[in-house]
Amino acid sequence: MNIYNFTPASALLGGILIGLSAVLLVATNGKIAGISGIVREVLNPSAVKNIDWRFLFLMGLIGGSLFYRWLSGIENSITLEASSLAIIVGGALTGFGTAISGGCTSGHGVCGLARRSLRSFAATMSFMFTGVITVFVLRHML
Repeated sequence: MNIYNFTPASALLGGILIGLSAVLLVATNGKIAGISGIVREVLNPSAVKNIDWRFLFLMGLIGGSLFYRWLSGIENSITLEASSLAIIVGGALTGFGTAISGGCTSGHGVCGLARRSLRSFAATMSFMFTGVITVFVLRHML
């Protein structure tokens, strides 16, 4: 197994920041930091009364990663090894999965597990199991 770009310090800092942002969102708005739900509500603003914090939260995700790249001096770009079709199909399956599970890894895995939700535990285990099977099939069977 080859491990590339192993950066435990930045990963730990990122995890702490994700946890803090989830706690702050619950403490200030009483809302769960589920990214798929936030994106869905931003894309369908007629269904939601207060879209401001959702838009700012998403801009913080994008702006935070750009700020980190600037601060750390990272100049390389991200390269995807999958075909455009695989990326589109993967994105569609991910969107479908978050819709039928009622959330994503941030909502279930970060916030739901912290609240000891059995539903979130089941959803997170199914996300992880599906990911492991997908990687195994793509790397070892195809």
